[in-house]
Amino acid sequence: MKTQKMALAARTLALAALVAASVGATSPMRAQSSEEKRAVKHLVTPSMPELARKLNLSGTVRMEITIAPDGSVKHTRVVGGHPLLAVEAERAAQRSTFEPGPKETIEVIDFKF
Repeated sequence: MKTQKMALAARTLALAALVAASVGATSPMRAQSSEEKRAVKHLVTPSMPELARKLNLSGTVRMEITIAPDGSVKHTRVVGGHPLLAVEAERAAQRSTFEPGPKETIEVIDFKF
């Protein structure tokens, strides 16, 4: 039984690493001037994945978030952090909202676990 759980945990970690690697390789980071910075309307707190809790993982996940003019999150990209934590951080980022602005902007946000 423990062997099956360990095998499942190993496969989950491998899959999460592949997802994080493929997401991180899709587009380069873009610079942003301070006048484009958006105020956060509602930043969703990510939940700790059960496997991460069992493995006593902690850390920070850095996300690059593309924000539409209406303040909704249009696209997210993991910039850094543990792949297992990155999945939940990305879910939280996608559900967050920002103040409306004149054009699409890119913000970098850190989620702490």
